[in-house]
Amino acid sequence: MAEADGQSPLVLVSTTTPPPAMSIAPAAGQPNDEFPEDLHPPENFAMVCPYVYRSGMPKKRHFAFLQRLRLRSVLTLILEDYPPLNSRFLEQQGIRLFQFGVAGNKEPFADIPEDVMVQALLVLLDRRNHPVLIHCNKGKHRTGCLVGCLRKLQEWSHTSIFDEYRRYSAPKSRSMDQQFIELFDIRPVLDRVVPEHLPDWPTVSAQHYCRPALQNAAAAAAAAGACLPGDYCPECDGCDE
Repeated sequence: MAEADGQSPLVLVSTTTPPPAMSIAPAAGQPNDEFPEDLHPPENFAMVCPYVYRSGMPKKRHFAFLQRLRLRSVLTLILEDYPPLNSRFLEQQGIRLFQFGVAGNKEPFADIPEDVMVQALLVLLDRRNHPVLIHCNKGKHRTGCLVGCLRKLQEWSHTSIFDEYRRYSAPKSRSMDQQFIELFDIRPVLDRVVPEHLPDWPTVSAQHYCRPALQNAAAAAAAAGACLPGDYCPECDGCDE
């Protein structure tokens, strides 16, 4: 879906060499000041699933905390140029930046393009990008939409998806966001995902996302008059049964 001003959404990928995997646990006998007390997570910070985190825009005071995560990637959904201070931090840490600039869903317009959401989800479904932090400005609406679409791929029920969305978007949850999540078609993601790079999450594995298996499941569901998990179905609320 095009932006309101007719311009294409911003998609920017900055490539740097990721840091080697390192343990963040202190060695035996190290003093406690190795882990300073002034570690502050960004606003709305939380773990989404193993090696995937969400938050609002990190500030300078959050950098020490982010260092502990040993991030390989940051995925931002902001439209604006990435802050120079944050860019320098990512460069110093060898963290790759994926920028999928989208406007939020504000009535009467739904401005998040589905094709950009597909690209963002493919980044999250590639374990070579992990650990990864997702953020927008507040970590509420655009981040909530991306996480909600990821939950559809993980076969969460709509009830659980919307409960999580509202928990982080409160007190200003948007009905347009929830409608976007509900109607989002996961099939373009399934068509493009690379099974051998999938993370080892429940319901997300190379075997689960094997294209022949999906095709067989779709054919069986169609023959039975049913629908696949993650497809919108008003009669069974997203095939939660």
